[in-house]
Amino acid sequence: MYQIFNGDCLAQLQNIPDASIDMVLTDPPYSSGGLFARNRKQDTRTKYCSKEYEGAARFQNFSGDNMDQRSFTAFCREVFTQVRPKVKEGGILGAFIDWRNLPAMTDALQMAGFLWLGIVVWDKRTSRPTPERFRNDCEYLVWGSNGPRPAPMVKGCKVAAGCYSVPGVQSKEKHHQTEKPVPLLEQLLQLVPDGGTVLDPFMGSGSTGVACMNLGLDFYGIELDPGYFKTSQERIEEAEF
Repeated sequence: MYQIFNGDCLAQLQNIPDASIDMVLTDPPYSSGGLFARNRKQDTRTKYCSKEYEGAARFQNFSGDNMDQRSFTAFCREVFTQVRPKVKEGGILGAFIDWRNLPAMTDALQMAGFLWLGIVVWDKRTSRPTPERFRNDCEYLVWGSNGPRPAPMVKGCKVAAGCYSVPGVQSKEKHHQTEKPVPLLEQLLQLVPDGGTVLDPFMGSGSTGVACMNLGLDFYGIELDPGYFKTSQERIEEAEF
């Protein structure tokens, strides 16, 4: 089962039943893409796409990616605050971010009332050359729980890795400028109980929904952009059958 909504997540969250979600897995706009404020104000095609031919630059820009760090923290805090009543006691919130706004994301999760439980590393196996610097090969999933999360060490309990090495989506295969690979999302969803329910309030092109259909999980998704919403609808419907 899946239900998806086109609109602002703060308005559309009212359609999600309280205490119904086992895991929120989401990829909000990073408001990143540069070392200085002027770089972050550029459109997402300029910031995240390196070429026109078969590159992700063929997709429309997405909004919400031009905030300074203070505004970004406040925005994520507000969204996560509205999300928390939808999550079951002990349920998980996981949100992707890069190194630039990693501190803001960890703050926002805690300010919204979730218990911060760690950071999962995603090794993308690719990055731009950075002379005289360490390469920025990784992005991160900041995660926590809605109240204490039971962790009994019993036979058959689920234990998920803290680091994943999964190639990013090739540009010619993308449906979105900053798309996450479905195999990575499927691995991150392994802590969801069988037949559980997942929410993505920043659905993008629907990759989390596709992963849920592949795993037999129920899914709620919200996407602001009508074009990306249509793409999500088509991809999730295809994955369901």
